[in-house]
Amino acid sequence: MTTTSLVTGLDGVRAEIARACRDAGRAPDSVTLVAVSKTFEAAAIEPVIVAGQRVFGENRVQEAKAKWPALMARHPGIALHLIGPLQSNKAREAVELFDFIHSVDRASLCEALAKEIEKQGKAPTLFVQINTGAEPQKAGVLPQDADDFLRACRATYGLTIAGLMCIPPVDEAPGPHFALTAKIAKRNGLSLLSMGMSADFDVAIAMGATHVRVGSAIFGGRH
Repeated sequence: MTTTSLVTGLDGVRAEIARACRDAGRAPDSVTLVAVSKTFEAAAIEPVIVAGQRVFGENRVQEAKAKWPALMARHPGIALHLIGPLQSNKAREAVELFDFIHSVDRASLCEALAKEIEKQGKAPTLFVQINTGAEPQKAGVLPQDADDFLRACRATYGLTIAGLMCIPPVDEAPGPHFALTAKIAKRNGLSLLSMGMSADFDVAIAMGATHVRVGSAIFGGRH
């Protein structure tokens, strides 16, 4: 994509977020746009940074390591979110590189993250991923297990969990999944909700999303 089309895409998404916030009776600054830059090279990301975007999402630790340190050296103030599944053996690198981790979902990962957070003295903001559709191929804690898992995060592993993340099934209406995630967050005293992507972030905002993860509407189709 050209620089012009990238900036146009970013501006369009920002305008849509502002409109969805108005429709929901919310302040536009209550929603953080996470620009999902996975699979895109630095040359495609840089114009979006120059246009003022400072929050980005990546799916894989190794891909992020390959491109983001140089970008962040040139552009201070970037907040980097890990939005994809995290293997326990990548916890050290994830804590080093990312400011937010959206995919906490099992005991072994909690243990690895707690160890690295203590060792590095650096604490990313953590979200627990909820598998609202109980999809076997998808990561995340089942809704009925969420309360117990959140208690264990705090009591057993000493982790501070700030919010929840979900990815609804592609063949179902997203609204009920967002509503369920918001309900679990509310009863557990969590203020952050990472939910909504390019096709449905307006619905997510209406349901209380604080972070929307938007890639293709900014960067175009993935290679």
